[in-house]
Amino acid sequence: MRELVAGLTTFGAVSYVIVVNPAIVSPAGPDVHSLIVVTALVSMLGTLIMALLADLPVALAPGMGMNAVFAQTMVIRMGVPYSTALVVIFISGVLFLILAVTRWRARIMQGFPEPVLIGMQGGLGLFIAYLGLANGGLVVNSAQGPQFGSLHDPVVLLVTAGALITPVLLAARIPAALLLSIAATAAAGLFIHHAGGKPMTALPTQYFDLPRIPHELFFNLDFGDYFRNIGKLLPITFYFLISGFFYTGSTLITVLRRANMVGGNGRIIYERRAYSTDALASAVGALLGSCQVGAYVESAAGVEAGGRTGLTAMVVAALFAVSLVAWPLIGAIPTEATAPALLITGILMLDIVATIDTSKPEGMVPPLLMMLVAVVTSDLMMSLCLGCFVYTLIVVARRQWQALTPMVIGLDAILGVYLVLMNATS
Repeated sequence: MRELVAGLTTFGAVSYVIVVNPAIVSPAGPDVHSLIVVTALVSMLGTLIMALLADLPVALAPGMGMNAVFAQTMVIRMGVPYSTALVVIFISGVLFLILAVTRWRARIMQGFPEPVLIGMQGGLGLFIAYLGLANGGLVVNSAQGPQFGSLHDPVVLLVTAGALITPVLLAARIPAALLLSIAATAAAGLFIHHAGGKPMTALPTQYFDLPRIPHELFFNLDFGDYFRNIGKLLPITFYFLISGFFYTGSTLITVLRRANMVGGNGRIIYERRAYSTDALASAVGALLGSCQVGAYVESAAGVEAGGRTGLTAMVVAALFAVSLVAWPLIGAIPTEATAPALLITGILMLDIVATIDTSKPEGMVPPLLMMLVAVVTSDLMMSLCLGCFVYTLIVVARRQWQALTPMVIGLDAILGVYLVLMNATS
């Protein structure tokens, strides 16, 4: 019974991804309804693999932040076809799997500069928060630059109210606060109309139906195009590999520490299995048309409710399976309804800022520069390039040769080639 309650709690905390992920990825081309089915299916399979292979109470789903890089940066900004972008995710997942089963996992963790990792997560958090503001109409572009949306628009007023109430729900520890925020905003949208008279939320003709099989996304990977453009795509492949690798590690430690399942050396139980599960889920997800899959820190809610084994994850997987038949109702939720949840998710990712070492220039300048570039330009790859380069230049200027690890030098070289190729082909 305890594991059942924990599974219900975890699903309530992570189920918002079924709505939010399609809202982020659909601008890249795929149909929203197809993405809803893929999101639920991949989340079900990934969480089930975690339950069976690693026996841990952790839910897996398309990663928040990584979905924005996938859709907004790689497909829209860089112009990479969706089928080629899936190859990037697949290859990064395979490389992740190789690292997960070897000792290279620990070497990479030790050799990568922490300030750049902080900048990556902080930049993603700001970018996700900005997407929430933009999707909800709270930020609009004008001749004078970005401005707050018009409060004469009822939709903007509703989203603003949602943005104010959602953090209150979280602070009050309301179960499934983000999901409740989305549902309440969407329900209110039935009575709110856009300037043209169209209702913000329109109910579907039927609420439940058999899953719509997204044939256009399944196994639609263009390996030929990837290898023809490998010079441009290899750096962003490493971006997904690095970010997924470290995000998984930090998430698992955060969640399992609450369950006293982390040793004194900081290592989690079944570490190799847990990393391998995450990597395998990303590779399988790419084959099914999904962006990168990752462990969700919201799984901590289920751990707090008593979840300690894979049974919790099995309950979550079963609930994701049930959601597959509710895709018509889920698809009726408008983008504006997801905006408050997206905004708060991005803000919560900024907790990493507290770990910035302001006593050293190499600890402070790279992450803050990366976050600034990410939110102003929406170019997450450029923010990574500048963060790595300025970190290297500062440690050289301070003659801290021990900080110039092979990982740092290799990443600088790869990113340098990336900039040259992008400049030559843009």
